[in-house]
Amino acid sequence: MAEYYDVFENRVRFAETDMQGIVFYGNYVTFQDETFNAFLRKFDYGYDTFEARGWDVHVVHVDLDYHASAEFDDVLVNAMRAETIGTKSLTFAYRARRKADDALLASGHVTYVAVDTETGEPCRVPDDFREALLKFQETPPEMK
Repeated sequence: MAEYYDVFENRVRFAETDMQGIVFYGNYVTFQDETFNAFLRKFDYGYDTFEARGWDVHVVHVDLDYHASAEFDDVLVNAMRAETIGTKSLTFAYRARRKADDALLASGHVTYVAVDTETGEPCRVPDDFREALLKFQETPPEMK
């Protein structure tokens, strides 16, 4: 299996828990989004680079499986890897683990579509992004 990159740690805040005292499931989508941003920063291709090059990404699909519960004050280690890069789309695999015992809490995928910032229409994922990602990620994503 291709490697994941631990790129984002967060401590569960009280506001992120539900009446059962565990992290509300929807918060993992926020954690997933923060992980994507941190992943981009790891290879120096953040949102400011998207904007400077005239493109952006929009989320079109998210799936998450929940394996164990996290509670208030747990530290989560969030990891990501690029799984596939299509002509106009990007799919990243995500996982969250509890730092204290390495228990897998959630795993899944997020798919983005590249869009032209001027027109808002789907566009080709730029070659410089592909190249930067390939230099960073040891196991290359599948290119479609």
